Order: sequence, then C-alpha cells, then structure tokens
Amino acid sequence: MKRRDFIKTTAGVTTATILPHFMCSAPPEIPRRILGRTGEKLSMLGFGGVLVMNEEQKIVNEMVAKAYDHGINYFDVAPSYGNAEDLLGPAFAPYRDRCFFACKTTERTAEGAQRELEESLKKLRTDHFDLYQLHALTTLEDVEAAFAPKGAMETFLQAQKEGKIRYIGFSAHSELAALSAMDRYDFDTILFPINFAAWYKGNFGPRVVAKAKETNKGILALKGLAYRRYQEGEDKLYPKAWYVPIDINDTELAQKALSWIYAQGVTAAIPPGEPLFWDRAFRIAATASELGPGDIEQLQNEASGIATPIFPEARV
Repeated sequence: MKRRDFIKTTAGVTTATILPHFMCSAPPEIPRRILGRTGEKLSMLGFGGVLVMNEEQKIVNEMVAKAYDHGINYFDVAPSYGNAEDLLGPAFAPYRDRCFFACKTTERTAEGAQRELEESLKKLRTDHFDLYQLHALTTLEDVEAAFAPKGAMETFLQAQKEGKIRYIGFSAHSELAALSAMDRYDFDTILFPINFAAWYKGNFGPRVVAKAKETNKGILALKGLAYRRYQEGEDKLYPKAWYVPIDINDTELAQKALSWIYAQGVTAAIPPGEPLFWDRAFRIAATASELGPGDIEQLQNEASGIATPIFPEARV
C-alpha cells in the first residue's frame, strides 16, 4: 500500500505543511541488512516510537506512511514513550504484515510483563510482535529480577510458545547489565547505545558488541548520533532527546558517525527522536560508506575533545 492510497483523511494537507522537517529530501529507498541469525532483513534505519509521541494523529499517519514508502520496515515502540502506542497503532495498521514490529517492557515481574504485553498488543492493533524486549536494563538488579522465579522472562518464553512474540531481545544502557543478561539467556537481539564518543572516550560498548557477535545476535543501535550530555543548567533544545545530538549542520560528522556504527556490525540504528534529526539520519544512512583510517582518526580526535559523552567510562 502506497502512501497516496492510505492518506485519505488528510486530503488537501501536504507533507510540507504537516511535517516541515520529516524526510523532506528523502532518497528513493533505504538499504536493508540481515538481523543476525534471525535471517530477517531490516531497513538500516529504524522508526523509533518517540518520533510520534505527542503529535497529532494525522501527522503520525503521514510520518508512518512516508517512512514506509521510502523503505523503512523496522518500527520500535514502548509503553514508556508516553502516548506513542495509542498514536502508532492506527497509523501502522495498514503496513503491519509487511514490517518488522518491535516492542518492549520495563516490567520485571511475570505478571507485570504479561499485563503490559497484552495492553501493547491491543493498542498497537496486532496479534504478535516480531521482537519483544526487556527494556532499559540498567543495573544487575534489573537482570536478576527479570530472571527470578515469576520474573518477566517467564512471560517472554510463554508468549513465544503461544506465538505472541517471535524473537526475544533486550535494550540496555549499561555494559554490566547487558553482559549479565547475555550470560543468562541466548537472546536473539540486543538494542544498545553504540556511539563513537562513548566508545573511544570511555571504552563503552566494545565488550557488549563482541559478546553479541559470538552467537550472531542481531545488533540494533541506540544513541549513534548523540554528541554529548547536557551541561548542568544548559537549556534543552530538543524535548524528545535527553542528550545533545550531533549538530544539525555538521553533516560530515554525522555521516561518519553513522557509517562507523554500521562498521561495528549493526543491522539498524534508531536516530534521535526529533523529526529534524531523523530526516538527516535517513539521508545519510542511505549513503553510508566504508570509513578509511583518516576517518577513524578524525572520530577518535573528536571523541577525545568531548568532556561529557552520553555514557561514562565503562566499568566491567
């Protein structure tokens, strides 16, 4: 289904007036990569649910349709993204059978995860998720709770048997939590911050990526186009990003940062949640190229000058 066949309720309203910054100069279609051992082919850029949070329904409809028309087939959302599930459900319904749909839960008990899974399925108007993830594993306690008796993993495994989820993964913002989770279970995918500044400045990420590759897990990247944390008292310019993204005018650095992510074995990256930055990410992801030694050195030098990368030095 093409966008023109779907957008009937917004007749007379153009993308330029609804979405001045969303995929304004998009190329025809974005390339796809295989997601680890699953064999699934995902667009190299994922549509993160934060994009649609607090938008009008007609705008969300147009965003999803436009993304689909340009080859995006990987969509990811979570209950913690405000009203994103309510908005994405009706917008995504026409494309469900042709896309890879991922969802998450921050619940750590079996009961809580079951409740949230059923609520998400209902809101998102689907009978299953292609990928369901333990969301935001941050501490070893999070991992322990999820794997404890009557923990969330019991719900995940049962839901997989029932066909409500196909693959099982996790997202994490801590190397310790990610490594511990992979020791506990052979997840199909990981969703992890893979960022040049955190990698080179604090050695944050290499161990997690290496461990994921040992069993050919699908690697999905967060925060790849982040630059640094906000300083204390600094005005937050972008409400849907808790960090400072790479400057919107620095296309060269953004291009190299994203190309670097893919060089680490990443299948798909989720860009910042602001439409302005997503548009740029789409354009540069479609033309990602192999980096030379000079490019790597430039990224290393850039990282060394960043006082506050988004994640501190890794401790393992």
